[in-house]
Amino acid sequence: MNNAQMSARVGLFFLMGIALIWVTFESLNGGKVANGKGYTLVAHFKNLKEIRPGDEVRVAGVKVGSVKATRLDGRRARAELIIDPAVQIAQDATATIGMAGLLGSNYVAFDLGSDNVPAYADGSEVRTLDTADLNTIVSELSNVGKKVDSTLGQISGDDGVLGKISTLVDENRTQIRDVTTNLQQITGKINQGEGTLGRLVNDPKLHDELLATVAEIKTAAAEAKTFVAQAESVIDQVKSGQGTLGVLLYDQQAGENIKVVTTNLRDISDKISKGQGTLGKLINDDGLYLQAQGSLKKLDRTLDGMADSGPISAVGTAASALF
Repeated sequence: MNNAQMSARVGLFFLMGIALIWVTFESLNGGKVANGKGYTLVAHFKNLKEIRPGDEVRVAGVKVGSVKATRLDGRRARAELIIDPAVQIAQDATATIGMAGLLGSNYVAFDLGSDNVPAYADGSEVRTLDTADLNTIVSELSNVGKKVDSTLGQISGDDGVLGKISTLVDENRTQIRDVTTNLQQITGKINQGEGTLGRLVNDPKLHDELLATVAEIKTAAAEAKTFVAQAESVIDQVKSGQGTLGVLLYDQQAGENIKVVTTNLRDISDKISKGQGTLGKLINDDGLYLQAQGSLKKLDRTLDGMADSGPISAVGTAASALF
């Protein structure tokens, strides 16, 4: 092989290498050589999660730009995004960091936002939302696994719940066997209809009587409810001044009349107590009592003497004896 052929082959391999680099570059940049065309948006995140310059920016899963640069901006991570000038992103759209599979690179994802909302202008800072990445999820799952393992150890160990239950069962095996035997005997008696509970379970008549009693209780409850309603009605009438009791309690004139009657009764009782008037004398004067007692004695003697007398004679005798 002469030098000319060797040079031609070397040149051909060189051109093929350049073409391969070109195709790779075009594939990674969406067919655009110049990444600087478009307008710039700024997104701040707590963690960029391996986002690097050149990674894609997507809206609803469609590539609309790329990441221009990343850097720290105080206590946050800053990503500068280059967006296709033909794409307008609504100002209420939120940017998150998405994952392109387990082995794929991450990307910045926007949702569509709302209709009739102005778009972000060049240089605007966008709304962002931090989401958990795969490493965070794996770390949390690891922590959950540790907690589960610790819990299982506390449950199944010798000093755990199951171990204590096993020890308690071993220590009280005789008592548990006795309780089980007693339960078997009780259930056997109930099944055979022995005792009150057994009769309730097996005797249809007792069941029917129990239902009848429950029905009577319901009826009594309904009647009690009716009585309470009637009582409330009576109370309402009394409060409104209706009826005798309502008038006595709420009618001022009736109250005044009762006061007058009470005063009169008190005056009468005072007079009687002092021996004034006929009734007062009857109650307080012993002379009237003695006269009445004497008259009764005379009447008694007169009646004794009337045994052999005729009716007319008897009336005359009684009148002369009394007067």
